[in-house]
Amino acid sequence: MKALKRTLDKFYKEYDFKGRIAFDPIEFPHQYKRPEDIEVAGFIASCFAYGRVDLFKPVVRTIIGAMGESPYEFLLGFNPGKQGPLLKGIQYRFNRNADIICLLHVLGGTLRKYGSMESLFKGHYRESDADIGSGLAGMVDALLDTPAVCGGNAKAYGFLQFFPSPVKGSACKRMNLFLRWMVRDRDIDFGIWKDIPKNKLIIPLDTHIARIARCLGFTKRASQDWKMAEEITGALKLLDPEDPLKYDFALCHQGISGVCSSLHCGACSLSGQSCARPAPPENPKRFYLINKQEILENTKIYYL
Repeated sequence: MKALKRTLDKFYKEYDFKGRIAFDPIEFPHQYKRPEDIEVAGFIASCFAYGRVDLFKPVVRTIIGAMGESPYEFLLGFNPGKQGPLLKGIQYRFNRNADIICLLHVLGGTLRKYGSMESLFKGHYRESDADIGSGLAGMVDALLDTPAVCGGNAKAYGFLQFFPSPVKGSACKRMNLFLRWMVRDRDIDFGIWKDIPKNKLIIPLDTHIARIARCLGFTKRASQDWKMAEEITGALKLLDPEDPLKYDFALCHQGISGVCSSLHCGACSLSGQSCARPAPPENPKRFYLINKQEILENTKIYYL
């Protein structure tokens, strides 16, 4: 464990945080200075942070671009009938145009009622909570407790897909990404939400993090769900009890992520140290067929 900590701490210190911004949805909230605009832009960007970065970033850019200088002020006065046409035709994978209009309508109503997403979250979070799970579940429930003003669209799959909940077992990768941005006050994260300890956060779990975490023995679970995210976060707390999510960056370091497939175990910086990935089979053809999808996943930038 000490050797693993030394390696991951080294990767964390070497991480190119400024370079990360250009390939990360956090680029969008970094365009603003006011906390209320950072919060709103961050939430919208995180909602679409699934699939390929080069596909979802243009969608986020178009949505936020339509909001003018202040996304917060735009949403405070948002009316689907008046401002909706500004977003006509915008859609992304599961999210139809009507789903996106409904998302903005709900966010506008939330800001008018609570003043901020932070206030809404803190209304459900308790200091005694082991992590942010209850606060997140309560925030999602409140966001979905919306009158059917979106033409009946409030129950559509493409709309509900914006609001995963730990209560339903989801890993809530995008929500946890947003919360990391808001709570953690180091590196490229903003830390504009106060009085929530960094060690209450849960790691934003995607396919890449799950694969590496299994290799390192952080989890044995097969399903990428909330429990897996909790297990991985718990393992990272053994390395840094105060700021476990700093290793979210370390696990994305090129020394691991650039080679993490069973094709390249020998090139990985953790090979022979802590990694539990089995050695490649002797039959190269069969090995390639088994790992074809893994190879594809390692050649593109994905947010899954």
